[in-house]
Amino acid sequence: MLFSTPLTIGNLTLPHRAVFGPMAGFTDAPCRDLMAAHGAGFTVSEMVSARALTYGDHKTASLVKAKPNGAPYGVQLFGAVPEDFAKATALLLEAGYEFDFFDINMGCPAPKIVGNGPGGAGSRLMLTPELCGAITAAVVGAAGDKPVTVKMRKGWDDEHITAVDCARACEAAGAAAIAVHGRTRQQMYTPGLVDLGIIRAVKQAVAVPVIGNGDINTAADAVRMVTETGCDGVMLARGPLGDPWLFERVNAALEGTAEPKAPNLQARMNAMRRQVTQMVEEKGEYVAMPQARAQTMHYMRGLRGAAALRRECCTLQYLTDLDRLIERVFEEQRRAGDEEDSRERPFP
Repeated sequence: MLFSTPLTIGNLTLPHRAVFGPMAGFTDAPCRDLMAAHGAGFTVSEMVSARALTYGDHKTASLVKAKPNGAPYGVQLFGAVPEDFAKATALLLEAGYEFDFFDINMGCPAPKIVGNGPGGAGSRLMLTPELCGAITAAVVGAAGDKPVTVKMRKGWDDEHITAVDCARACEAAGAAAIAVHGRTRQQMYTPGLVDLGIIRAVKQAVAVPVIGNGDINTAADAVRMVTETGCDGVMLARGPLGDPWLFERVNAALEGTAEPKAPNLQARMNAMRRQVTQMVEEKGEYVAMPQARAQTMHYMRGLRGAAALRRECCTLQYLTDLDRLIERVFEEQRRAGDEEDSRERPFP
C-alpha cells in the first residue's frame, strides 16, 4: 500500500489518487463519465480558449457543460493573456455551470496552441515562468472558493527545462496542485522519454500536491512513478482510452486492495457502445459519429484482427454501424478461437 489517506486539493477530497487527464478531442462528457465510473479521482474538460469565452463563443462554452458523475470535475482554460483568464473565469462562474475546480493548460504541445495569441499558449508559456505565475494569479483571483490547478510539462526543449521555476511561480500565485508531464514540448509524446527526475524535482520544490503524468499504461507504471518521484497522485490520459478498467487496477495497486477481475470481451464492447450511445444522445449522429471513430479504435487494442477492425472504425457514420463493428469484433475473435464462453452482461 502506497497511500492510506485520500488526496486533498484545496477544499476538494478526491476519491482516488489516479486522475484522468484532459485531451482535446477525447475527454468529452461521455468519456469523462466512463472514467469516473471506473475510479478516476477527478476528470477535466477538453481545453477551452479563455479568449473565446470572453467573446461569448457558445461552441467553446458547450465543451465545459457536464452533470455530476461522482468524481470532482475541472474546467481547463488555455491562453496567453492573464486578463483573458480572469474574465473567462468570472464568466464561467456567472454561467452557473457545474464544476469543482479550474485547471490551467501550460502543457499542450500542439502547434496551433503554442502559436496562439501573443507569445503563444500551452507549453509555450513555460518559456516565461513569470507569465505562468501571472496567469495563475489571475485565475485564483477570480475563482472564488474553487481550487486552481496547473498542468505543465518538463519544459520547452532541452535548453529550457523550466518545470521547477514554473511550478514555484504557480504555487506562489495560489495554485492548489500541479500536474507535471515528464517530457518537453520538443519531445511531444515520444514513447520511452518520460523523465521521472523532473517530476521528483518539482515535488521537492513545492509544498502543494504534485501529480505525475506520462506513459502510465499499467498499474506497475503508476507504482514506479510514485515510488521514484514521491508524487502525490498519478494522471492517466491515453492509457485508459478503450480500457477504463486501468483506473481500477491502478487504484488497487496504490491503495493496497485486491486486483480487480479483468473485463471480458463482452464487457469491453458494452462499455464502447454505452460511450458512443451517450455521445450520440448529447451531440447527434452527425457530430458524434466522426468523433467516435477515434474513440472506438482504442477498444480494438490487443484484439485479433485489430488492424482491420481499426479500419472499420474509420467508416462509422451511424449508430447502427457500431453494432456491425461489434459483430465483426466477435467474429474475428471466434475465428481465432479467442472469444470467451461466458459473457459478463447481455448485449446490448
